[in-house]
Amino acid sequence: MKFTDTAISLNVPDVEASAAWAQKFLGFTEAMAADGFCALAHPEAGFSLIYLRTGLPTFKPASAAGSADGLLVVFTVEDIDADYALLQEQGVEIVTPIETEPWGERYFQMTDPNGVVYQLVQWVEPTDPQYAG
Repeated sequence: MKFTDTAISLNVPDVEASAAWAQKFLGFTEAMAADGFCALAHPEAGFSLIYLRTGLPTFKPASAAGSADGLLVVFTVEDIDADYALLQEQGVEIVTPIETEPWGERYFQMTDPNGVVYQLVQWVEPTDPQYAG
């Protein structure tokens, strides 16, 4: 199997709101759009973000339409503290304040207007010796 591209497709009620949020706060750019659809690209993300409007009759499988519950869109960053401060200044809704797990995952979570959860993470030195490697 040879992959030529990678994308994550999210089913949301308001495509334009999520797309505008990802462009404003995450630096994505619009690659393609149509009624009920928007594909965004970012040169450093490693994948494209696609938003599909909930209820599109062309969405398959129908049983998966309408929910992103439990889904996290995660990006690894170089300076989590600077990104956290900047996004707070810009008024992004932070739903999990910045914290560090004992295994070295320093992260925070935020949501877009449709409630999609995005997580920024930076890997740091573990604080618990059992995870030092």
